[in-house]
Amino acid sequence: MAKTEPDLTVRLAALFHDIAKPRTRSFEHGGVTFRHHEVVGARMARRRLAAMGYSEPVIDEVAEMVRLSGRFKGYAEGWSDAAVRRYARDAGPLLGRLNHLIRCDCTTRNKVRAAGIQALMDDLEFRIAELAEQARVAAERPDMDGAAVMAYLGIGPGREIGEALAFLLALKRSEGEMERSEMEARLDIWWSERS
Repeated sequence: MAKTEPDLTVRLAALFHDIAKPRTRSFEHGGVTFRHHEVVGARMARRRLAAMGYSEPVIDEVAEMVRLSGRFKGYAEGWSDAAVRRYARDAGPLLGRLNHLIRCDCTTRNKVRAAGIQALMDDLEFRIAELAEQARVAAERPDMDGAAVMAYLGIGPGREIGEALAFLLALKRSEGEMERSEMEARLDIWWSERS
């Protein structure tokens, strides 16, 4: 907990994230496991925090961070882009705090292993940002839709509409937002150069 930022939710999650290990401990194949301790721990944390008088929003955030705290363990084996998106989506607005908690939970004294875990988290955060940017670009649309382009140019559906939309999107990306009249004037120039 000493490694955490002075954030109540993160500090409480640091205190509670392993609370269920004694309850879930079992011995299998010559080793110890704590199967599902995050899920059990989230329920236990919820009850304890409520008994301590914390507000519902704090309880919800801490319990969710405890529940998600073990997800990162499988990252070293390699996650698909879909798995990275799912991790980020499931964490939602808690993503940065969850990643901070995971970084702080690295308690090994082996400096090489600790650096490796931090590097894996760096890689995960980079992939999350990269995939978010790809999604943002893919969702970007020009300010005129296909129906508006057809109506303005006086033509029906066809390949030209897709090309016009691609032109308008490239224009928006390079020059930013513009007035409808300016966009139409640029579309006129583009259309006349095609003839």
